[in-house]
Amino acid sequence: MTGDKVDLILEGVNRYLMELAKEQIRIAFEQAEKDVSDFRQRTKEGIETARLNGKQIGQQKGTTYETQKARNAKEIICRHNRLFGGSLTDEETMRQAGISRKSFYKYKRELRCVDTDGDSERMIEKQEDL
Repeated sequence: MTGDKVDLILEGVNRYLMELAKEQIRIAFEQAEKDVSDFRQRTKEGIETARLNGKQIGQQKGTTYETQKARNAKEIICRHNRLFGGSLTDEETMRQAGISRKSFYKYKRELRCVDTDGDSERMIEKQEDL
């Protein structure tokens, strides 16, 4: 670069700065790891304390959550699909309801379990009660 002695000094300073940066990064990662570990421990303790106090942690077994979109899609399936006395095929019903193939067959299976005598109006009422 500029001269032998100056190059040696600059090389030494660069090496020192690189080692310093590596050390700082290592320390930062160790601190982050410790923070995550502490957070997990506090969360575990909090959940255990709540459980001992009789609180329900998470959703109760056997309960389901149904969105408005799912209810609307099931209603469309009940009214318009051939299986339930309508005039639309499965593909047409999927398009009209605006749902995926997987969701359509899932809802259809759920509705078929509810329908015991083939009455689609009764089936919609049962779905609203759930």
